[in-house]
Amino acid sequence: MLSDSTSSDLTRRIVTTAAEIFCLVGTAVGTGLLGTEIEDTSQGALSDQATLVAPAGPAFSIWSVIYLGLFAFTIWQWLPRNAADSRLRRLGYLPAASMVLNAVWILVAQTGVVWLTAVIIVALLAVLALIGLRLVGTGSGRTAETLVVDGTFGLYLGWVSVATVANITAALVSLGVEPPESVATVLGVVVVLVAGAVAAALAWRLGGRFAIALAMAWGLAWVAIGRLTDDPLSTPVAVAAIVAAVVALGAAVVVRLRGRSRQTVPSGR
Repeated sequence: MLSDSTSSDLTRRIVTTAAEIFCLVGTAVGTGLLGTEIEDTSQGALSDQATLVAPAGPAFSIWSVIYLGLFAFTIWQWLPRNAADSRLRRLGYLPAASMVLNAVWILVAQTGVVWLTAVIIVALLAVLALIGLRLVGTGSGRTAETLVVDGTFGLYLGWVSVATVANITAALVSLGVEPPESVATVLGVVVVLVAGAVAAALAWRLGGRFAIALAMAWGLAWVAIGRLTDDPLSTPVAVAAIVAAVVALGAAVVVRLRGRSRQTVPSGR
């Protein structure tokens, strides 16, 4: 007979696997295999040209890495040595929740209800932030675990942080909030700089995780590229996005260096 903890571990793994399958179905819908590609849904409200803060198309290729990581994580949790892993127990059902919300977002996007996609992505961001907090200070030092667990959810959190900004902006536009071009430019600059500030805050709170910083810098860099090469063009927003990307990477580096300096300082009386 299974003990309570063993039974709980098994249930968690089964639920996570079911969530991964649901996520794969959602991905098939969002890529056009079973449904409509995201950029073509909602009358283009979620495309890479929808707003001043939308990343250019190639930025979304990061999803391939994230989905591969989620698949690897699902397999990882089934490995015998990880059956009762304390970090996985600490994460609980949060990874499964993130996969379900991801798929639900795609399915809702198919309906064209953009404001609801914004609500869902905020919920997804909250779940990923909780995952990040639960991973702080709990690493085992295993390289494979760092890549599969910390790397996957770090990229996931970083990218969704940028995507949330773009999604909320798209939702507001879809609801009829369309300020004059000059005002929109100022707001676009403010929004991407706020994203940079969020990246710095995440670096400080979560120990300067490079996966988060890289994903945010990636998204912000593609916002800059989009505004310099495609409609809607905006040099001010592009410059602000570049600054925000540098802040995202720089903050992670600074936090890591400060952490190492504290570890090397000898204690005295």
